[in-house]
Amino acid sequence: MSHAEVIQALSGLMLGVFVTILASTIVSNALPRIIADLGGSQSVYTWVITTELLAMTATVPLWGKLADLYHKKLLIQLALGLFGTGSLIAGLAPDVGVLLASRIVQGIGAGGMGALAMIVMAAMIPPRELGRYSGLFGAVFGVATIAGPLIGGVLVDTSWLGWRWCFLIGVPFTLTAIALLQRTLHLPVVRREVTIDWLGALLIMAGVCTLLVWSSLAGHQFAWASWQSAVFVCGGVLLLAVAVWIESRAADPIVPLRIFRNRTLTLAVVASTLVGVAMFGGTVFLSQYFQISLGKSPTVAGLMSLPMVFGVLVSSTVSGQLITRFGRWKAYLVVGSIVMTGSMLLLSTIDADTGMLRLAACMALLGAGVGMLMQNLILAAQNDVPAADLGAATSTLTFFRSMGGAIGVSALGAVLAERVTSLSADRFGAAAAGGGKVPDLSTLPPEVLAVVQEIYGVATADLFLVAAPIAFLAVLAVLFIREKPLSTLTGDERRARESTTGKDPNLNASTF
Repeated sequence: MSHAEVIQALSGLMLGVFVTILASTIVSNALPRIIADLGGSQSVYTWVITTELLAMTATVPLWGKLADLYHKKLLIQLALGLFGTGSLIAGLAPDVGVLLASRIVQGIGAGGMGALAMIVMAAMIPPRELGRYSGLFGAVFGVATIAGPLIGGVLVDTSWLGWRWCFLIGVPFTLTAIALLQRTLHLPVVRREVTIDWLGALLIMAGVCTLLVWSSLAGHQFAWASWQSAVFVCGGVLLLAVAVWIESRAADPIVPLRIFRNRTLTLAVVASTLVGVAMFGGTVFLSQYFQISLGKSPTVAGLMSLPMVFGVLVSSTVSGQLITRFGRWKAYLVVGSIVMTGSMLLLSTIDADTGMLRLAACMALLGAGVGMLMQNLILAAQNDVPAADLGAATSTLTFFRSMGGAIGVSALGAVLAERVTSLSADRFGAAAAGGGKVPDLSTLPPEVLAVVQEIYGVATADLFLVAAPIAFLAVLAVLFIREKPLSTLTGDERRARESTTGKDPNLNASTF
């Protein structure tokens, strides 16, 4: 396929990725207004984002398995259909309960889109050429993740639209993406006579959901060291242990355990999880900081995220082009992880009086670091696994990145809520701080407003101080990844060779 043919085939994929990732962050600037309208608390603030990430994370392995068995094009359209349905329900939600349920449907569709997009790319494009296209997808992913708050802010501040359009805007985009995929994406239909390990899939989803629910509630609804925490953690670990036992004995498991013998894939999984924590956990609460601590409107808060958008866009695109040109990729992973960690440390020094120029520089650095890491980790793993495991490997990486995002939003959200409550109790007394409600700044007297803004500034800085050492672990993970030449064969070509020779002649997979 020529470059123009590939771009045409990927147009629907890029639009689908854009709209599904946009849904994860477009509500961040609108959440203070949404929570106020629906009468929610700080914990509900976190759950509106967490439920979508949780559903997306839990279903990614199943989507990846289905991609190895059924028509990828049909699966992508099905995923987008689910996402569009969830978006429509969310836009019409009368209360918090319906809103959270609709976010689950959105998350299931978004999980399919996130897993299947990279699988389709690997099937059509060899790793040696994948850098330039991965860079484009990384840019789309990053822009959608960080531009969401800007679009959400504009919608909230536009009187004839409002926060409901933060969800409804996804419906026309989704329908357009489905139509584009039908017209431009043409893939061979590969049918395999195998069964899906539904029990293993159910156990994996149940275990992951249990642990993510615990990370969301601990520190707020109950103490981290409590019997409730013990029940959640033990239950989640037990479910995952049984899932591993079932998967190890399944004829065709959802996640083949053999892929974790690959050194590159395992280290990329660790790094992807940590990038998810940084990307989602770090950026979601910046919008709240802009609006509450700095007193900005939703639109201005969205505009303030542009430096991060620019950082992701430039670093992802440029690194992808350079990888395709020179065939070297590890340096970008190392530099990206170091820059990401450094930017977290810089953001841990912000407060209610931090200047705009300093904030913009810190956010641009964070965007640049994440942009160099995100898609290039998938590229490194896809280059080092047999083609028969491309679907499982890609969905596993996407799964752990999404899980990192869900954990980041949940755990760091709990840290933020605890710090806000603690600081409020110190300044106003325990009785005044006990409600946990997100404050409505317009109703506060000036002397109280100044204290509230200071509290949210300090709490947000503490959040990044907690996130920085987590991000540093990504540096250690990528340092131990071994760089190897990029393959010049597409996924379909590699699969054909493997089926005739019994192994991938283009790869010599690194193992522990």
